[in-house]
Amino acid sequence: MIWSDYKQVKEYDFTDILYEKKYHRELEGGVARITINRPQKLNALTDHAINEMFQAFYDASHDLSIGIIVLTSFGNKAFCAGGDLEWEKKGLKDMIYQGKSPVHILRMSRKPVLSAVKGYCLGLGNLLSSFSDFTIAADNAVFGQAGPTVGSPVDGFLVAYLVKVVGAKKARELFMLCRRYTAIEALEMKLVNMVVPLEKIEQEVDKWCEEILALSPGCIEVLKASFDMEIDYLAGSLGKLSGLMYPDWFTGLEIKEGQQAFFEKRKPRFWKSRIKNLKMKKQ
Repeated sequence: MIWSDYKQVKEYDFTDILYEKKYHRELEGGVARITINRPQKLNALTDHAINEMFQAFYDASHDLSIGIIVLTSFGNKAFCAGGDLEWEKKGLKDMIYQGKSPVHILRMSRKPVLSAVKGYCLGLGNLLSSFSDFTIAADNAVFGQAGPTVGSPVDGFLVAYLVKVVGAKKARELFMLCRRYTAIEALEMKLVNMVVPLEKIEQEVDKWCEEILALSPGCIEVLKASFDMEIDYLAGSLGKLSGLMYPDWFTGLEIKEGQQAFFEKRKPRFWKSRIKNLKMKKQ
């Protein structure tokens, strides 16, 4: 066999992700694989999972034997359905208003990141996939944003970068209308590099990893940093518009209505909440 088997990195005792490495016996370089492991929540992320991802990405980024990082998920139903709303009720405010985002983890990595997407790739999951250097989608993948459907704002460079990727009109459609897109539609929109049958995605990922490992690792790191630098001037914009326009958003009725509707599996009544909010302010 050309590849060794993936082996868990024993230095870390993660609960919400799996962290593994394997090596190419001819090329000698290695692959780090980070697997979101919350299938009971459609691999939706919490601050705990994000912190574990940071540690794994940091380790892989500074391991001289690793040439590429694969980000994937446990199971075939969902790559990542976004942020876990139970966590978002208390933790999203800090992430948005302090300008933090899991996307920064991908941008701080010295090694290129390849997302292997299976199933639902929504909200934060779609952003992680979009900001990865490469994305290979299984034919069962479904992409989309969800912010306005649950009262979860997205602003700043997260929006601006997608304008660069898919164009202004399509980006507005993506973020404002929250439509769902098949893997083929995502390929046409340039959200992904390639679509393959679900049963062949791991084989295809290995091919792309081999292609990267055959090249100068130093040159690849410089190129990744150069591509990331293209949007450095936007990186500080996260949370600025939300904070200026709605400084009390996370204590308002609108976001509470979105979250409550999600848990009750009904359509949210945002306008009723907004009008109620206005009446309360006038009293």
